Amino acid sequence: MFNKVILIGNLTRDPEVRYTPQGTSVCNFGIAVNRKYKQGDDLKEEVTFINIVVFGKQAESCGQYLNKGSSVLVEGRLQERRWETEEGQQRSKHEVVAQQVRFLSSKKHEVSDHGFSSDERTLPPDETTDLEPF
Repeated sequence: MFNKVILIGNLTRDPEVRYTPQGTSVCNFGIAVNRKYKQGDDLKEEVTFINIVVFGKQAESCGQYLNKGSSVLVEGRLQERRWETEEGQQRSKHEVVAQQVRFLSSKKHEVSDHGFSSDERTLPPDETTDLEPF
């Protein structure tokens, strides 16, 4: 079977980094992917919101260098998570488990929330290659 997803989009929220009991970094964020199409004489736009999960050193890099509005290219696989609520309802959601995240944004002249420009801090790596731990 083949399960490969490649997406380019903008973060819809700041990344959240957590750690497993074994100490593995896990980063979650959402992206919005836009698609423009023509319907008759009208130009329409469709937005799809996708949850992304990243593991390992890549997760730490994403948490450190990305924020809401950042552009990223994500390569990974589609995964469905299932769980049961306390009320006994079955729930599920699809997300992309990222195998590679490339940072596309270049905000060289903007001032960050920390009060210094991006030029004054370490730039993110061009590419990271850690895979999820399982």
